[in-house]
Amino acid sequence: MAVNVCPYRARVWNGARLVADSTAAIRDERPEQAPVLWFPIDDVRADVVADAAVMSEHGDGALTGYVRLDGGTLRTELLEVVDGDGQMAATRFPNWGDAADLIDMMDVRPIGEGHFVSVARSDWRRPVVEASQILGQTIVAAMRETGGRRVVTASMIFVRAADARVPLTFVLEILSNGRTFSAVRASVEQNDRLCASGTLLLDVTAPDIIRHTVAMPDVPGPDECPPLDMGVTGRDLRVVDGAYTGDPDAPVGPPVLDAWVRFRTVPDDAALHAGVLTQFTGHMSIGAALRAHAGVGEQQAHVTLSTGINAISISFHRDVRVDRWMLYHHLSTSAADGMTHSECRVHDVEGDLLASFTVDGMVRAFSGSATGNYRSSM
Repeated sequence: MAVNVCPYRARVWNGARLVADSTAAIRDERPEQAPVLWFPIDDVRADVVADAAVMSEHGDGALTGYVRLDGGTLRTELLEVVDGDGQMAATRFPNWGDAADLIDMMDVRPIGEGHFVSVARSDWRRPVVEASQILGQTIVAAMRETGGRRVVTASMIFVRAADARVPLTFVLEILSNGRTFSAVRASVEQNDRLCASGTLLLDVTAPDIIRHTVAMPDVPGPDECPPLDMGVTGRDLRVVDGAYTGDPDAPVGPPVLDAWVRFRTVPDDAALHAGVLTQFTGHMSIGAALRAHAGVGEQQAHVTLSTGINAISISFHRDVRVDRWMLYHHLSTSAADGMTHSECRVHDVEGDLLASFTVDGMVRAFSGSATGNYRSSM
């Protein structure tokens, strides 16, 4: 159980009617349950308080004067300032958590030579660890283990689903550690079972002899793109043309998704910036593949479609800052035989190429589900 003051302004609506507005709500998290918010009575309309359950006691001690607002007709949102002009972003509650929770999860802890452990944080809706999170955490561990050398390239295959409610153990074997480059073999385990395996190459970087970069896609900037709520406060996410919906009935488009991403507050730690950039690489590649086909969408994932990431490879081309806008360009180049392949890039807002990555995933029908051949010429 965890109880903390919510760092964001919280509002509750009943249709178009505002029934609660508070900067002092309390977030209450319990294992296997969706988080709830408790509002100071003074911040809730009096007629609503009369129908609400007053929280009179709590596991941490007595706490009075708060109400919990529930009901299918109520909509709760968290508001946060996203720029100096006072522009606000809204995240629907209950949400997964905050960017600070995500960064803490990526910041794996050393527990002995070549061994690191993660902090577990579960999503009550589906407590499965994302593949890109595992690779990002491995990158953080490898950069820590090699004294801050920057990852050049990292590749990982994911052989078994990991439970988000249980910490992961990262086991690193230094294959070579020269003056310039380090090579690392990584195994990720949970309950003494292998979940993922990969290799990483790190280096100390060097001055340019030559320099060029592929052009950034010609897309609108972040201020011109609609926001997407993926349940993480403290992170700005804008999708070009609003193309990422997950709706099977959405208009068919090219197998491409472009998303602007920025975290508001990140420690000045190169390993964390690289790990957090990697964490987002698994979010939209399958969605890009599905976009090209009518009648399928990510809302069907884990319902009628079995989807998942099988392998990710990423190369870093320069130092990265995830507290500045980054454009993730996802291009699905193939969908065949139950597998998808995407070739993707990450650019900064000036157009420089920060990283390149590929993702191999599966899209298959669950046993007993209706199957179709959703073919596109792309």
